[in-house]
Amino acid sequence: MAQHSHLFLPDIKESIPYTSNATRGPQANIPERDIATHSERLITLFQGVWENVQQDKVEREAVSLRTKNGTYLEFKSSAGFDLTTKSLEDIRQGIRLLNIRQIGEGENEETLCTVYVPSGKENFFLQKITDYADTSKVTLTGKPKNQKLIDSIDDIKIAFVESLWTDPLELLPNENHSWCEIWLRHNNEDSQAIIESFLSILLANTIEHKANVLNFPERAVLIARVNRSQLSEIVSQTDYLAEIRIAQETAGFWTAQTNKEQQEWVEDLLQRLEIEDNVNVRVCILDSGVNNGHPMLEPILEDVNCLTVRPTWLTSDHESGSGHGTLMSGIAAYNDIEKALASSEIITQSHKLCSVKIIPPPSQEATPIELWGDITSQAVSRTEINLPEERIVYCMAVTSSSEIDRGRPSSWSGAVDKISYGENSKRLFIISGGNIRNSLDWIGYPESNLTNSVQNPAQSWNSLTVGAYTDKTEIKDDSYFSYSPVASKGYLSPFSSTSFSWEKKWPIKPDVVFEGGNLLKNNLDDFIDRYDDFGLLSTAKNISIRHFDTINATSAATAKASWMAAKIMTAYNDAWPETVRALIIHSAEWREEMFTQFNKNPNNKSDIKDILRIFGYGVPNIDKAIFSSNNSLTFISQNIIKPFKKGPSSPKTNEMHFFELPWPKNELLANPDIEVTLKVTLSYFIEPGVGEVGWKDKYRYRSHGLCFD
Repeated sequence: MAQHSHLFLPDIKESIPYTSNATRGPQANIPERDIATHSERLITLFQGVWENVQQDKVEREAVSLRTKNGTYLEFKSSAGFDLTTKSLEDIRQGIRLLNIRQIGEGENEETLCTVYVPSGKENFFLQKITDYADTSKVTLTGKPKNQKLIDSIDDIKIAFVESLWTDPLELLPNENHSWCEIWLRHNNEDSQAIIESFLSILLANTIEHKANVLNFPERAVLIARVNRSQLSEIVSQTDYLAEIRIAQETAGFWTAQTNKEQQEWVEDLLQRLEIEDNVNVRVCILDSGVNNGHPMLEPILEDVNCLTVRPTWLTSDHESGSGHGTLMSGIAAYNDIEKALASSEIITQSHKLCSVKIIPPPSQEATPIELWGDITSQAVSRTEINLPEERIVYCMAVTSSSEIDRGRPSSWSGAVDKISYGENSKRLFIISGGNIRNSLDWIGYPESNLTNSVQNPAQSWNSLTVGAYTDKTEIKDDSYFSYSPVASKGYLSPFSSTSFSWEKKWPIKPDVVFEGGNLLKNNLDDFIDRYDDFGLLSTAKNISIRHFDTINATSAATAKASWMAAKIMTAYNDAWPETVRALIIHSAEWREEMFTQFNKNPNNKSDIKDILRIFGYGVPNIDKAIFSSNNSLTFISQNIIKPFKKGPSSPKTNEMHFFELPWPKNELLANPDIEVTLKVTLSYFIEPGVGEVGWKDKYRYRSHGLCFD
């Protein structure tokens, strides 16, 4: 069938004012209260709080200890009921909502909220309670003033370390020191002064900390090594805390398999390799470094484009075995190396590579690896300073093995979202979903894949997150006669994590799946995860030992996705990063085996939602992503819409856009019985609202929310 370039639509045909239909939305679940009894109890609680605050301040000043000006308060809902968190904040008064947390499950779930009250505003909430109890101050509907807020509050107390700790409490340091993320709030203009003030507190208390500071809109993140008592002292001395978390370690999943291919394969391939002139697209490998001395990498990855975040780390691939960064590079450059080696055809290379080492070698003991968001940001900056005129696809298969977030944004994923959104230019990040490497989980395949969460920072909204399926099931080596593949053809790769356990308010992850390999097992549940035929062939780092090795799991899948993105970016030089991401997802389809494996019905909406959380939108097709055909046309519109505008009292919806599609209207009208499918993919980058306060629901984090009716 003839192939054609996609059609980019001309500018917007019409833009008209738009007003959304008023909807009440979900109603809060608020308990009924006896007004007199409830108000009296809350007033007593508040008075006790302020007495304790004043006493603590006097005691600290008596021994010349630094004291913060305001107070951190913790509000709690009744079990099984909501807390009206929005009404706990009044920015004009300086009263700020810092974080929102849930404890317990089901009927026992309680919502806790930490609020900062500046000095001089102690009567703010007391006045609200007093007005609530005053029968002369009812609303126009005859209800007590502030009823939803006051009825939703069950308890009030001074907030200590636990109230600012937003990770599971079992991770909170006790007498032992742990690296923690300290999140500070600021109003952007005063960020530097607040950071410097907080650093002086760390210095005065001899608290070890990292030099890196990650600065978001309204939030700054620092890393400090603290115990419980030091955290308590920090809470007592600063007015700018927003939340505290454990600093996450990075996940390690490296492959080191030897294949017996010989050097002649490489020489034959290089004789057929043609690199296009004026290449301006590159895949940037953010990993353990790359050994570009490999003959297949040398022509497309120059020494000058091998970079590092820290000079002492060097640029070479330090990972043991065949080197993870070098293996990623081979797939990102050539995709299917086995096919290229077996072919006798010319291989045209239309994109090149670059590399930034973001993982320190083992010898670097004191390297600040915890603040990965800052390291990722530095890697992007170095790349763009070095290659200012080229278009970059960022490929990162480094994730955190910690599963405590379960879809909630983190400092690292927030940094990726911020980098992708950009201030002057957008960027395409392709990130692995993270792997399952525990044999106990493999025993429970595939149910265990549903409970193993996509890893940090792959919960990023703006990135293209890649999971893995597999078609690799054939065992050619007779020495493995007692083994069988774990996954059947077309099923989820045993390595692939999912967002099946996430709340629906978080994004669908992975977005797509690519080939990620399979596992071998025998009747004794012994597993082999490094079987060459079940992996993807790639370039090994030490050519004096071998030229090829295999890579598997979501790392391999991510490298394949990056290759595809580079091909699309080359085909459409004016395509935005959002468009490249859209074309990959738009071309994806679910396979019948995916529904069969999990006993799902492709015609059932609920089942489709489950499949989305496992396989994303399916397996992309490179031909569909780049070409239209005679009976399948892809129209692309790249435009900017401003969904909201400032109103006199609150934001208002702003506009809607109409496009005229250049499709054969007369033929369609003349043949009403012909079935036509319209598939629409909407792709845009959010401007992230980082910080725990924005993460109770997606609306505060994801900025505007465009969706389908």
